[in-house]
Amino acid sequence: MKRSLEHVYRLGIKELYSLRHDPVLMLLILYTFTLAIYTVATGVRTEVRNASIAIVDEDGSDLSRRIRDAFMPPYFKPAAVLPSVKDIDAAMDAGTYSFVLVIPVRFQADVVAGRKPTLQLNVDATAMTLAGNGTLYVTSILQNELADYVSRSESGTTLPVSVAVRAKFNPNLESSWFMAVMQIVSNITMLSLILSGAAVIREREHGTIEHLLVMPVTPAEIMLSKIWASGLVIVAAALLSITLVVKGMLGVTINGSIGLFIFGAAIFLFAMCSLGIALATFARSMPQFGLLAIPFFVVMNMLSGGVTPQESMPDALRYIMQVAPSTHFTSFSQAVLYRGAGLDVVWPQLTAMTAIGVVLFLIAGWRFRGTMAAAQG
Repeated sequence: MKRSLEHVYRLGIKELYSLRHDPVLMLLILYTFTLAIYTVATGVRTEVRNASIAIVDEDGSDLSRRIRDAFMPPYFKPAAVLPSVKDIDAAMDAGTYSFVLVIPVRFQADVVAGRKPTLQLNVDATAMTLAGNGTLYVTSILQNELADYVSRSESGTTLPVSVAVRAKFNPNLESSWFMAVMQIVSNITMLSLILSGAAVIREREHGTIEHLLVMPVTPAEIMLSKIWASGLVIVAAALLSITLVVKGMLGVTINGSIGLFIFGAAIFLFAMCSLGIALATFARSMPQFGLLAIPFFVVMNMLSGGVTPQESMPDALRYIMQVAPSTHFTSFSQAVLYRGAGLDVVWPQLTAMTAIGVVLFLIAGWRFRGTMAAAQG
């Protein structure tokens, strides 16, 4: 046992030396956990910012002017005024406005009389996130303005219900808080596939696989050495990224235990590096490996629950994704880093990742043993 651990350790050191002399992979790791996270967190926003809106005011009343003035930065640009409804199609076809609100004739009079006039909101739905969130913003602004106007016109009458909203874990609803952490999870998934697979492909391309065959080491020892070396690099990079980029530069509040997150990341990396090694046994070069790895990464990234909530997926697809370690790692990361969950809450995800990792390691070992036997023959 001691001799086997020594083999794993020394082979892992060899992998670290090989990685250090690979400037492309080193640059990829540096970029992935620094600039990539910062640019995505600050550049990709799900909340409404500086949305363009125009109003067709057929009423010309005090209430319609109040509504027009209610659309202000930073959520909306100052509302433009279109002469008539005939100008709506041309303006939206040109992409000039994302929203166009039509206020009908006698709108204020109908509101005061207690009738229920209809406002028409035209939405450019080509930008789906902006369309959905922006519609909620516009609706909320209209409801607030109408409620305030009605209460003033009826001698101080107020609405019977007051709703107090408290956003937990992200009080200012900043999308950068969500995007930064999810980008780290996504990058860990991607790099674990690339580094472990590249370690196997590198042996074949450099001809060192024959050297391993004549050494007194087993396929399992070779695989474990590649897993711990790749995992160590990714864990160290992720830890520095959370400390310097997420907490330092972006100012994101991490509620949970960083140590628990690193522990869970190590288990996840064991599973993903095993998958990377298994995929590498089907490829003869890095381009082939890239073509194999990209579909796996894209599917796991898109359907893990970080981009689309698991609850909104079809039942069959949600059950299928339970065999992917990324699904459990995303759930684990959100619970620990966002909500400050402890081991008593996330142990099911850790157990699932461990079980999946063992299965993937056995599959990778079977494939890798066959690859070495073919090379020896």
